[in-house]
Amino acid sequence: MGWFSKKSSSREVESVTEDISKASVEKTAPTPHASLREDIESAGFPPEILAAARAECDRIDVTDPSSPEYSIALNFLEVLLSLPWDTTTKDDLDIARAEEVLNARHYGLNRVKDRILEFLAVKNLCARHNPRILLVDDEVIARENMAIVFQGEGYDVEAVANGLEAVAAMEKSPADIVVSDLKMEGMDGMELLQVLRQRWPDTKVIMITGYATVKTAVAAMQQGADQYLGKPVNLTKLRGYVAEMYEKSLRMQHLRGPVLCFSGPPGMGKTSIGRAIAEAMGRKFFRLSLAGLRDEAELRGHRRTYVGAMPGRILQGIQKAGSRNPVIMLDEVDKAVQDFQGDATSVLLEMLDPEQNNGFMDHFLGLPFDLSSALFICTANSVERLPAPLRDRLEVIEFPSYTLHEKHHIASHFVLPDQLHQHGLDEQLVSVSPEAIRELITGYTREAGLRGLRKQLAALCRKIAKQILSEGQGAVSVDTDMVHQMLGAPLNSSTMAQKQSKVGLATSLVWTENGGEIIFVEAARMQGNKQLILTGSLGEILRESAQTALSYCRSHAEIFDINPDFYELSDIHVHIPAGAVSKEGPSAGLAITIALLSLMTGRAVRPDVASTGELSLLGEVLPVGGVREKLMAAQTAGIKVVILPEGCASRVQSIEPEVTEGLDIHYVSTMEEAARIALCDDLTPDCVA
Repeated sequence: MGWFSKKSSSREVESVTEDISKASVEKTAPTPHASLREDIESAGFPPEILAAARAECDRIDVTDPSSPEYSIALNFLEVLLSLPWDTTTKDDLDIARAEEVLNARHYGLNRVKDRILEFLAVKNLCARHNPRILLVDDEVIARENMAIVFQGEGYDVEAVANGLEAVAAMEKSPADIVVSDLKMEGMDGMELLQVLRQRWPDTKVIMITGYATVKTAVAAMQQGADQYLGKPVNLTKLRGYVAEMYEKSLRMQHLRGPVLCFSGPPGMGKTSIGRAIAEAMGRKFFRLSLAGLRDEAELRGHRRTYVGAMPGRILQGIQKAGSRNPVIMLDEVDKAVQDFQGDATSVLLEMLDPEQNNGFMDHFLGLPFDLSSALFICTANSVERLPAPLRDRLEVIEFPSYTLHEKHHIASHFVLPDQLHQHGLDEQLVSVSPEAIRELITGYTREAGLRGLRKQLAALCRKIAKQILSEGQGAVSVDTDMVHQMLGAPLNSSTMAQKQSKVGLATSLVWTENGGEIIFVEAARMQGNKQLILTGSLGEILRESAQTALSYCRSHAEIFDINPDFYELSDIHVHIPAGAVSKEGPSAGLAITIALLSLMTGRAVRPDVASTGELSLLGEVLPVGGVREKLMAAQTAGIKVVILPEGCASRVQSIEPEVTEGLDIHYVSTMEEAARIALCDDLTPDCVA
């Protein structure tokens, strides 16, 4: 029995020794994913992301490579490693250079470019600010040691001995961060903390004391301290806290900045302006079109449990940009689909909210990614289509329509050279006369922007290229006749002002998505039974304007010497030509009333007068929008006198002089004032200015 006991003990010792040796071999042997672990440790992940990556790597080590979970976990880690968690580009905030870039890329749009330069100027001034730190400690050696450390880090440092001196220093020049001892003569750290929170609530405060206890730490944090350290101070940890707080402070300053939204008609250069901003700032740029987007998973990604899951388009764009502070252009925001099947714009509320986007949660990652360093720029043709909560997060910058002069300059100096180059031509081989370019603008396009003009110039270049190769022709000079020969008859004929005055015919200025236009309002009276007939594809608001105009005329018949019984045995017909085109809005209310007054008084309307404005039932003329585009339409149509609501006077003052050149603008507040200007003084049918 004793022998067997000794023998078994010997074997047990040998077995344990073998197990220990195997364990030591396994411990020293490299893991199957050693290189992956090295990449994870050196990737610069934030602590939360690093912990998740380590846990996922541990899971891979014990997972069979043939199982689906293995490939899912490996793909997840590869995505984590591909994202720029700590990679940023340095901003180039040289305002002069930015202005040169914007002017080189775009002509006109001066107000838009001024706003962008203001935005960059603010960022420039914020970036120039050197972080200032105030050290408060009654121990001279402690103050000097901390001062040497932070001065070496590039901080502006001021050191004082107690709370009273700290308050005086803050009154003189507030600090970004205050590092204060707790026990001091005169005013201790707790009293100083209360003063700081009352007078300088944005200043970060770190409390330090040699009497560190849980009770004092809790008390300091309750009073508003941002961090707490005990003595002797771990300078490495203190430097980390200060750097983290200053970065957070900078980010909060950045978050107070706007999210720009470029609004305007198509073809105005909204996307290219965003690209120019990225170039001027030295940032990466990527564009994300939201037109027709329905599923929010397109932006936020799918969860890893789904087959073929991947991150959303936001993180994919940042992944390709290779920087966590790119310029992200969210194009066509107003065309994202919102219906019972989904609402992709709800994701934008988190992305564009400065209080939330520092922890943007992609479904694939399941971990927060900081988007606060990115510069978001949205584009929309009409911001009215956006949900109100989203619109509140945006600073809308309107892109006005190009004037004829601006279109001519852009076509001659930008679009035409670009199209010639794209079609294998050059300016020595092909020359286009100014008259031909003007004919292309007015006869072949009708738009606020330049997209249609670019297409027409491309068509012209193609036909010239074919002609040169087929006929062996040398240099080509394009004039108006050649434009007609190559492109056919003009597609558009501009509506021009009437040459003769007529009773019951008034001219109105209206705004459309293609810019300003003039329309004619016709009114006729016939025997009937008090019907108001409205034709011309009129919308509900325009129909209400016509009803208001008729009620005004009936209620003010004595003022205009109208027979009070004119409507008893009559029908009134109001028609706006171009019946195939839908018309809506309140801007024609003033012109409808002028046409009705002309019909009932027999006084013709001056043919060189056009009006715009909404009319109230009591005869007040109310302001409307789109004044700049309407004045441009008046110039093009040959209108000389424009009647505007008095409330639009301030808007006209901010419009460039070339838009108002040659126009006699009258501001009115009542219908009677407008009638005196628009109607002829006598009953003769022919009336001119």
